[in-house]
Amino acid sequence: MHDSLYTLPVVKQITPYLSQRQMGELPILVISHPKFRAAVALQGAHLLSWQPGGHQPVIWLSSKTPFVAGKAIRGGVPICWPWFGPAGEPAHGFARNLPWTLTAHDEHDDAVMLTFTLENSAHTKKLWPHDFTLLARFRLGEHCEIELEAWGDFDATAALHTYFQVGDIQQVEVSGLGKSFIDKVNDNAPGSAPEGKQTYPDRVDRIFTAPDDCSVIHDKAGKRQIEVHHHYQSDVVTWNPGPALSCSMNDMPNEGYKTMVCVETARILQPMTSAGENPSRLGTTLYVKKKAQ
Repeated sequence: MHDSLYTLPVVKQITPYLSQRQMGELPILVISHPKFRAAVALQGAHLLSWQPGGHQPVIWLSSKTPFVAGKAIRGGVPICWPWFGPAGEPAHGFARNLPWTLTAHDEHDDAVMLTFTLENSAHTKKLWPHDFTLLARFRLGEHCEIELEAWGDFDATAALHTYFQVGDIQQVEVSGLGKSFIDKVNDNAPGSAPEGKQTYPDRVDRIFTAPDDCSVIHDKAGKRQIEVHHHYQSDVVTWNPGPALSCSMNDMPNEGYKTMVCVETARILQPMTSAGENPSRLGTTLYVKKKAQ
């Protein structure tokens, strides 16, 4: 799936490293840089792929997701805003389903910087009665930085719903999650992970409520570690659908759950508060490190 993004015909060459292409109904920005490659859909300001040089793809993207206007993309880094989960319609908010505008870009020998903007409209006012300006900033290079900035007067919940590609979910452990969690598979029952670690023997959907500032994905089959640094977070969500739910999802392969895990920087139990000249923020920084053979 990742390779197909980079072989799409170029619609417009924006800079030496940045081009616009088309995947189905959606315009895609593709970055081909000597030190990495990446792709971002304008719908949702949605990071689809990031692959620093010398590494396998870091971001998981479903081979069955439709690239259809207004339909959420399965995989990548969906921006869930201004609500997380089923708090409204559509689920996980409208930001990931709407077209954003590329409002700034820059590049140099080490990185490419992109800024996308989404503003309120008559359509969003029907879903959520607030004026807002939402900025999504990306600094893409040998590591990946994402920051969401929300201007206006409101509270919102949000998550950077990152899907990570792993070698084998049965050999994955995530550490740095903190001890307390809410178990969404078990009717929101409270739970405790004394060592702040999570494995994935079956479906897992948990909101960790006192996470560390860095979670580490120990991808044993992939022979690497992925560091997920959280900024301005109150919670970290981790999710894997397991075999039964994976088979029931039209936009995921039946065995898709075997090669992905979500570790999400989030503000759920403590909403993001934007007020006047004081925007709210949520961010994550990703590093990938090979393990010794």
